[in-house]
Amino acid sequence: MQNNKIEVNRSSVAVLRIMVSLIFIVASLNHLINTDKAVARIENAKFGALGHLLGPPEIAVMASGVVMLLAGISLAVGFRTKWAAILLIVMLIPITLTIQVGQMATVGPLFKNIAILGGLLFFVLNPKLKKQ
Repeated sequence: MQNNKIEVNRSSVAVLRIMVSLIFIVASLNHLINTDKAVARIENAKFGALGHLLGPPEIAVMASGVVMLLAGISLAVGFRTKWAAILLIVMLIPITLTIQVGQMATVGPLFKNIAILGGLLFFVLNPKLKKQ
């Protein structure tokens, strides 16, 4: 079987890690500081009922803010990169389904989340690139 290795610049991996993590760090601060606005987005979303599946949206917003902050920082610094990416994927999927899928008139945010998912999957599928 042929070896299918490719070379990747170490700096490019660090840049990707940091840039993908920033959206989660910023979003987490929004969830923690402007909880009411994040809850309102859930309430006004076409599939906002999904936001109530695990309990009150206020608790889900604050819990997701904490998880996104910790996992985002972990990804940014290269600590447990694969697990940080997995946690962020677990956060991104329900947020995308609840908020973005129902807004098909503006598909840009949906595809932004799909692109972010691709960046996270890169780190899940390439765990040896964790601290580069």
